[in-house]
Amino acid sequence: MGKEADSPSVLPSALERAANPCDPQHETLDDQDAVEPREIAGWGAAIHETNTCARTLARSLEQLGVREAFVVVGGGIAHLAAGFQGTNVRLRHFRHEAGAAFAAHEASVATGRPVVVCVTTGPGLYNALTGLAAARADGGHVLVLSGATAPALRGRGAVQETGPDTLPTELFVAGPLFHWARLFASAAELPTALTQIATGLQRPGGFLAHLALPTNVQCEPAPVEGIVPRVEVANAAPWVDAVDTVLSLLGQGRWGLWAGYGATRASTEIAELVRRTGCGVVCTPRAKGVFSERDPHFVGVSGAGAHETVERYVREFAIRRWLVLGTRLGEVSSFFAPGLVPPEGFVQVDLTADAFGTAFLGAPVVGVVSEVGRFLESLLDRMPEDFRRQSPHGISLPPAPSVELRDAGPVRARALFQEVQRVFVDGSDATVMAESGNSFAWANHLLRFDRPGRYRTSAAFGSMGHFVTGVVGAAIARNAKAVVLTGDGAMLMNNEVNTAVQYRAPAVWIVLNDARFGLTEDGLEALGIAPIETQMPRTDFARFAESQGALGVSVRRERELGPAFALALSHRGPVVVDVHIACDEVVPLLAQRVASIRGVAKQATPNAKGGDA
Repeated sequence: MGKEADSPSVLPSALERAANPCDPQHETLDDQDAVEPREIAGWGAAIHETNTCARTLARSLEQLGVREAFVVVGGGIAHLAAGFQGTNVRLRHFRHEAGAAFAAHEASVATGRPVVVCVTTGPGLYNALTGLAAARADGGHVLVLSGATAPALRGRGAVQETGPDTLPTELFVAGPLFHWARLFASAAELPTALTQIATGLQRPGGFLAHLALPTNVQCEPAPVEGIVPRVEVANAAPWVDAVDTVLSLLGQGRWGLWAGYGATRASTEIAELVRRTGCGVVCTPRAKGVFSERDPHFVGVSGAGAHETVERYVREFAIRRWLVLGTRLGEVSSFFAPGLVPPEGFVQVDLTADAFGTAFLGAPVVGVVSEVGRFLESLLDRMPEDFRRQSPHGISLPPAPSVELRDAGPVRARALFQEVQRVFVDGSDATVMAESGNSFAWANHLLRFDRPGRYRTSAAFGSMGHFVTGVVGAAIARNAKAVVLTGDGAMLMNNEVNTAVQYRAPAVWIVLNDARFGLTEDGLEALGIAPIETQMPRTDFARFAESQGALGVSVRRERELGPAFALALSHRGPVVVDVHIACDEVVPLLAQRVASIRGVAKQATPNAKGGDA
């Protein structure tokens, strides 16, 4: 792409309009009276007075902790949606089912509560599947309510016919997508379903359930009122022998701690383990902040956006094994880099045994099935006072290099992330999200977090469109600032700015706008392949935002970043910051990603001859 000419920035006018709430060109929902809901047939008092399956289900989910339901209303779920009226569950109408599903997952992660996605028949359910698959892969607690075609109408050409004869049967049974699912035949199945849900919601690794209710079942009288069971699932401590085995192995020599997303709730225990033993800590991208990235014991991030200090720690400090907590060490977490494998391999703690030994084939693994927090509690409790303490390893992650901001454009990625760190990470308690693509690679590499829960990104599933919509769910559910770093490709693919305006969500989109699919283009070039249809017309996302009632700010120069981000942080409603980004910086992960692809290809064809693909 050619060099972009310096054109006048619209930032000053945006700042002036924000400072002048009387300007009619900048009227948003922040400046308007709340819109009162209209009376809609079927949503009135009559349905509240009847003990229908839909009504009882809604009240039961409220008792189970649900406070948000993200919906795209259609005829097939009219009664399901109406059942929530009069409860403490707030319905939020999204513009697309995928956006509703991604947002529900992020709302669940942000609050720790289960969240409902309610979608209609046929394409409504299909549209939600990508977001639901991301929730399953990422450990969300999401309950899907969908419409289905009444049995009497199946096979007769019903509109959007939905059932086992027209859609994959996997949508209605437990399997790779849903932990539990049921296509209801009658309202009599409701008590059993609620028991399964109450039990499943206590899974520490997430729970995704699907209740498909035909329209006739939604209106049937419920079998009983108030049928939510009392179910408590005890989280058993690991076997004493397993804990003692781990202590014995760690006491044999130098070792490091490798923390994953499953260790997010064990940050206190990890800090205590480091204090007692002096071990170094590495984290996967999704675990950023589980241990302070400014602590001298922090070595770096592995996988996508990795730091060279991680392999150097293994090599120069000569650790014998890793204590791996809450990660499968998949490609995004490790890139299967052979330089990360110490001589004695891994001690791996995870919720299920199928996580053990899958990343680095042939490396020694000792696996412990346990929730990470409980395991560390037991480990610390049984650790003797004279347990071997490691000498200082001296290999710590250095601060991100400082960048002097320029007056000319376009904006360099390192300058943008430096200002994100200063304003949003260090200067606020906002949740910061990074969309798949260049955005998450730069964020993984450059941003530094001191505590867990501040940073969100995807791992193996990595769907574009996850966080440009998920940011709305997190902002709504917490009623607090949530910021997403995204490329223009993902922003064009799927966003819910209009929904954020409707519900006054304090969401911020920072768009790395370079008129191309940047990671794809750079990756193709790194593989020696000429870019294939990776460029596109530039979009003015600031005007796009303002056309829907959000605040839009355009940034063309690096010195405009700070004022624009400060405005976005202080503004009460949704904000889109459109940053014209430079194209000449290549993200840190590409060299490793190319090596990973080629390495897997060689493993798949061990007898192949010739050069690298």
